[in-house]
Amino acid sequence: MSQIIETIDVDVPVSTAYNQWTQFESFPHFLSFVESITQQDDTHNHWKVKIGGVEREFDAEITEQHPDERVAWKSLGGEVTQAGVVTFHKLTDTSSRVTVQLDWEPEGFVEKVGAVFGVDDASVKSDLKNFKKFIEDEGNAEGGWRGEVTN
Repeated sequence: MSQIIETIDVDVPVSTAYNQWTQFESFPHFLSFVESITQQDDTHNHWKVKIGGVEREFDAEITEQHPDERVAWKSLGGEVTQAGVVTFHKLTDTSSRVTVQLDWEPEGFVEKVGAVFGVDDASVKSDLKNFKKFIEDEGNAEGGWRGEVTN
């Protein structure tokens, strides 16, 4: 199992960063490996990703969600085994820190080699920079779901 932990500070209020992160269908705008996400209900979505040139699909379940604090998920079978959490921390009234922790099982030769050489870490770091640019350029979230999920 590989683990990635990356953090970035963004110049938007914590509620703006959190609200955007709950808009899963917008992830292809800033996550390079995501082809599409289809929201099925409040706690389930379907992902299509491309990792190391290999396309994969899986369903994910939101296992914990607390507004302006955290969103946690896990995959449900399919071609990808992963779990993760994104936490949101208020720095000031107009800035926040976003931390991503992702645990995943590399599949196949390309993914395993990429994990050994830190390609996945670099990808997540780059995608967080994309998120920063996206949310700061927008200035506002494209929506937001502020419901609670506890398991």
